[in-house]
Amino acid sequence: MPQESTPDLVLIVAGNPDQKTGGYLYDARMVAELRRQAWRVEVVGLQGRFPLPDRKARHSLATTLAGLADDALVVIDGLAMGGLPDEVERHAERLRIVALVHHPLADETGLDVARKAWFREREAWALAAARRVIVTSHHTARGLSEYGVPDQRIRVAEPGVDRAPLADAALDPEVPASAGRLLCVATLTPRKGLGLLVEALAALTDRAWACEVIGSHRRDPGHAHALLAETRRLGLADRLRFMGEQDDRELEAAYRRAALFVLPSWYEGYGMVVTEALARGLPVITTTGGALADTLPPAAGIAVPPGDVGALREALSGWLDDPGLRHRLRRGAREARNGLADWPAAARDFMAALNAIPEAPIGDAARLEGRGSS
Repeated sequence: MPQESTPDLVLIVAGNPDQKTGGYLYDARMVAELRRQAWRVEVVGLQGRFPLPDRKARHSLATTLAGLADDALVVIDGLAMGGLPDEVERHAERLRIVALVHHPLADETGLDVARKAWFREREAWALAAARRVIVTSHHTARGLSEYGVPDQRIRVAEPGVDRAPLADAALDPEVPASAGRLLCVATLTPRKGLGLLVEALAALTDRAWACEVIGSHRRDPGHAHALLAETRRLGLADRLRFMGEQDDRELEAAYRRAALFVLPSWYEGYGMVVTEALARGLPVITTTGGALADTLPPAAGIAVPPGDVGALREALSGWLDDPGLRHRLRRGAREARNGLADWPAAARDFMAALNAIPEAPIGDAARLEGRGSS
């Protein structure tokens, strides 16, 4: 029997584990649910820069892995492992390494061809050192064949959602001017497509709307500065407000006063904020980028091609102009709300993925037994 102080699982993430983005919130909820099931879980936040690792990041991951006992079960978030495959590979035989992939690093928006290829090569190398890969969407699972990961080694554990009160507009859609209260929850980074939202809304100033964008400005300060400058240049600053990161109470209040949720991302590995909006009965306008095509039920919103400003503008104007469309989408969102999985159910999938971990890393099994090994 292990000593009481020995964790059942070590989760390694890049940077502060308490960051308020989808991937970190997913990790935190899984840890909370595992602990609720009496798992002893240790969370390690690595120092340094990720996913393009600096010397501090390399040292932090190396010392963390070296300090784990033989045969320890360790889940490494993809943001922490994708750029340091050699450090992960060094411990592949000694530790039971499980990779947690929210979306491949090479799928980040704005990468040039060389950087994309570098990420793809490094992450494939890192995943070969894992014994199992947990992904947060079926879309990501389908894409990992390009990284040499056999289907038998992949497990899907989609995010859950908390039961939440209905937004005011879902309770009483006839509230005056309610249709024009728009909400977007996204960090100010290129992948979130917020420049497209600015451009689309700039063409709709003759309609009654106000939009709040909640999310950190610090992940890409240059991009955030450019977004705010363009919003001011277009005269939208009084109607399109970038609120920064908000605490849970403020975020809940924002969902409550919204009538429509908008997420114009180029790509998402799942899109947890979409289900957060649906949990409050809010229809959603988003894109088909990545897993978003699967995350949004068709009756609960409108999905447009990523990067298509015209289609985004048309979807927004349809919502603002057409009471019948609003009625249909609100009904669809309410129906979708009833079918959302909760976090305990998500955690059961996650825990199942941690059972019966294969004895050999993916790369070893592929070399010794062929690609069909499980």
